[in-house]
Amino acid sequence: MSTLFTIILPVFLIVGFGYLVAWRGWFGASAVDGLMSFAQNFAVPTLLFVSMARLDLGTEFRAQLLIPFYAGAFAAYGLGWAGARYLFKRPPMDCVAIGFVCLFSNSLLLGVPITERAYGPDALAGNWAIIAMHSPLLYTFGITVMEFTRARGSGLSVGRISLRALTGVLRTSLVIGILSGLAVNLLTQAGLVLPQGFWDAADMIARAALPAALFGLGGVLYRYRPEGDMGAIALCCGASLILHPAIAFGTGHLLGLDRDGMRSAVMTASMAPGVNAYLFANIYGAARRVAASSVLIATALSTLSIWMWINLLP
Repeated sequence: MSTLFTIILPVFLIVGFGYLVAWRGWFGASAVDGLMSFAQNFAVPTLLFVSMARLDLGTEFRAQLLIPFYAGAFAAYGLGWAGARYLFKRPPMDCVAIGFVCLFSNSLLLGVPITERAYGPDALAGNWAIIAMHSPLLYTFGITVMEFTRARGSGLSVGRISLRALTGVLRTSLVIGILSGLAVNLLTQAGLVLPQGFWDAADMIARAALPAALFGLGGVLYRYRPEGDMGAIALCCGASLILHPAIAFGTGHLLGLDRDGMRSAVMTASMAPGVNAYLFANIYGAARRVAASSVLIATALSTLSIWMWINLLP
């Protein structure tokens, strides 16, 4: 029980504080939007840039770590899509959006601070390796599937649809931060030396990223209302909080994943869907109510499910 109060609760208290001040009107909607714009477009990409630039690419990008996490992620997508299509009889674009909610865990804003509090900052190397592929891979997959679904019967070529999807991914600030950091990492190995003042400034912005984003996340969650579609919402919560980490846990054991890698894979997989899952649904106007409610309800439920997974891990 101490794990719940010392590791998980402080992170969710920041989210809850943001929710409280937005609910009471002490922090207006425009202020929340401004804070999230700073966090998502500048501070968090800077955090990703710094982390990718310093990551040991040779040791952390390994199949034993990545396969368990992404096998679970795509299995959760498959369950979400199939449940929406065959159980709830949703339209094709809704099925893709619901599947994406199950697919896209909040690996950064919740996964990083909770893993760090549970196991220390040295345990985050595996998290950063997973996160380096998270947005580029999952956005590319989600946008591509949605564009093909939307374009069915339109006569657009496969190449044109794929180019539209790739362009959309490369324009996102998180992907730009990741790719820039990886580029600097490779250049540093080739002999590039950046001045210490540059890194000091980058670190100052990066340290503001998670507190600002967590507080802003609470303000954003206040706007969502759990309304209707409870079957689909329950499916999304189960796929995100139970199925994804369970597959990561089982697959990690089968592949002989080490203790630190297991912690990174399972903890990252056990996070609730991120706000980006709602933004994806909102962009395409598909299953927005399910996505918004799933983000809110799963985030609340994850306080208990994360506690369970922490106690199962070595």
